[in-house]
Amino acid sequence: MFKVFDIHTHTYPEAIAEKACINLGKFYNFDVLGEGTYAHLESQAEANNVDGYLLFSVATNAHQVEKVNSSIAALAEFSRSRGFKTVGYAGMHQDFPDFEGEITRAESLGLAGVKIHPDIQEVDVNDKRLLPLYEILQERDLPLYLHMGDDRPQYRFSEAVKLVDILKQFPRLRVVAAHLGGYKAWDDALEHLAGRDNVYYDTSSALWAMTPERAADIISALGAENVMFGTDYPVVNTKEELERFFKINLTDREREDILWNNAIRFLRIGDE
Repeated sequence: MFKVFDIHTHTYPEAIAEKACINLGKFYNFDVLGEGTYAHLESQAEANNVDGYLLFSVATNAHQVEKVNSSIAALAEFSRSRGFKTVGYAGMHQDFPDFEGEITRAESLGLAGVKIHPDIQEVDVNDKRLLPLYEILQERDLPLYLHMGDDRPQYRFSEAVKLVDILKQFPRLRVVAAHLGGYKAWDDALEHLAGRDNVYYDTSSALWAMTPERAADIISALGAENVMFGTDYPVVNTKEELERFFKINLTDREREDILWNNAIRFLRIGDE
C-alpha cells in the first residue's frame, strides 16, 4: 500500500464552510464534493492511507492576511498534534504593506512557504507589486505555490508565459505550478514550463478533467520526479481522486514518488 501526502488542500471554519464551498463552486462552475472542514478532510485519512497535508488559505484582500496566516498556522499545528506530517503555507495579497514583516511572522508561526491564487486575487503572477515578495522568498529559500491556469478569457492572471517571466527574474525561486501547470491550460504549461528544474507541479483539479492517457503524457513531459499528488480538497474527496490517479499508467516507483516521496523531498520535512 502506498503512503499518501496530499499537497493541495483548503479547509474553512465550520461556521462558514458550507457557504465557502458553494461560492467556490460558483466561481469555477463545478460541484464541490467535500464539506470543506478540517474534520471532514481528516476523516478520509485513515481509509486512504493519508499521512500528511499541505494546508492553504487565500487572502482575498490585504486586511485578511494576518488573520488567515494565524489561522492556518494554528490548524497545521493541530493537525501535527493528531499525528500528521502537516505543513501550512501563508497567504499573501499584492496590496499588503509589509511583505517582509509578515513573512518573518509567518515563519515564526511555523509556516513554510506562500500560496497565491492569482485568479481569485485578480493579480497577474508577474504584477510588479508582487516582485518584492518573490525577492524575499528567493533570498529565504521559501517556496511559492501558485494556482495556475484557466480557459476562461477573463481569467488570464496565471498564464504560463507570465510565470516564465518570474522564473527569469528569480532563477533560484522554487515554484509549484498547481494543477499540472495550468488548470484547463495544459498545452500552455507543456509549451512553456516543461523542463524547468525549479518548477514543481501537483495533480489537483486536473485528473477529473482529462483521460488517464492524457494525464500520463503530461506527467511524463513535466517529469514524474517533480509531480506531487493533491486533491484540491474540498473540490474532490480523497478516495475518488486516488481512484483516478491509479488509472494512470505509471510504474510503482513513479506512483510512490508522486504520492509521497516528492512531497517529502520538496517540503524538506524528512521521512521517519
